[in-house]
Amino acid sequence: MMHVSGNHSDNGLQGPSAQFPWPGLPVFRLGFRPFYLGAAAFALFAVPYWIAGLLGLVALPSTMPPLLWHAHEMLYGFAVAVIVGFLLTAGKAWTGLATPRGAKLAAMAALWLAARLSAAVAPYAVYAVLDVVLLPWVAFVLIRVLLKAGNRRNLPLGAILLLLATANLSFHAAVLGWLDLDPVRALHAGLALVVMIECVIAGRVIPAFTMSALPGRQLTVPPWLERTTLATTALSLASWVLLPANSVTAAGFALAASLHAARLWHWQPWRTRARPILWVLHAAYAWLPVGFGLLAWAQLGGVAASAGIHALAVGATAGLIVGMVTRTARGHTGRPLKVSRLEVAAYLLVAVAAIARVLLPLVAPAHTAEGLVVAAAAWASAFALYLWVFTPWLLSSRLDGKDG
Repeated sequence: MMHVSGNHSDNGLQGPSAQFPWPGLPVFRLGFRPFYLGAAAFALFAVPYWIAGLLGLVALPSTMPPLLWHAHEMLYGFAVAVIVGFLLTAGKAWTGLATPRGAKLAAMAALWLAARLSAAVAPYAVYAVLDVVLLPWVAFVLIRVLLKAGNRRNLPLGAILLLLATANLSFHAAVLGWLDLDPVRALHAGLALVVMIECVIAGRVIPAFTMSALPGRQLTVPPWLERTTLATTALSLASWVLLPANSVTAAGFALAASLHAARLWHWQPWRTRARPILWVLHAAYAWLPVGFGLLAWAQLGGVAASAGIHALAVGATAGLIVGMVTRTARGHTGRPLKVSRLEVAAYLLVAVAAIARVLLPLVAPAHTAEGLVVAAAAWASAFALYLWVFTPWLLSSRLDGKDG
């Protein structure tokens, strides 16, 4: 699905690109700029707001049950924004063809922002309409440039975007009562699709980045392990979304956890300890076997499903996101792929947020409320640091004068 080379920029989005000046505001020259900014700013706001609402300190949006707002917005407001920014940038790098920029990219970003705001201030139907437009639009753009360039290898990403759009439409239809479906099930489907994107892309970029940083080191995963890992993960997640809790799904998740752990072992994560820009990705990936193991346990009634969901959503998804939005933003603003202490602090804070949200309630359930507060504070601090470092870079032209 994704080709990664080990060339000079090593940012995961390499490919042919035009090198001539472009007019317009720098923030709207390439997809990662507005969507990384928006996602980080939304993350900084949304999680503390959610915890404050749970503690009765503020009023949460009343257009839908607050838990649905939180789950939906962290998926489609935060994670999907990063995915959109990444793929709009990657589509140009993979094909050498233009993806939306200027007014069109600004319209996409404005649509994303309007959906976030309308969740709190507009009738639900308005929010739903605004929220369901972006993903099909991005999928159409990505599929069009891939087909035009004959790049069929990455077409499955367009298909996954369409599935995410379908899950999102199903969620809104369920909330509005138009579809006889538990909206939580539609959210589980959305999370499952995001996790599958991570499993595929991480399986390509993490070993490639690691080999690029460790010359002469070859990291090979047996093809049977790659195929079995992805197939088992997809089947287990589908079973989780579509079926009631059962022992077969539990066994599937347990197997998936073991396979992902074996995959990570083949990538030799211990060799990355001196390179934060690498170990953050390995550490985040390690949450996948943790999350699948907890979901297996939840299928048997041993733990709340929330533990596994947040291991995947906070530990794996947010961990991979903070690693990739630093790395790719550095590469695409013409900066060296060597992170600062502030970025390392952001990596560690996301890890603290995951531990406080997932593991603390398991080992000290009496302190769950305190754990939520710690998790929210660490999370918000991490994305505040990201914005502090990267906002000036994302709002200005590349250092090397190239387009993007």
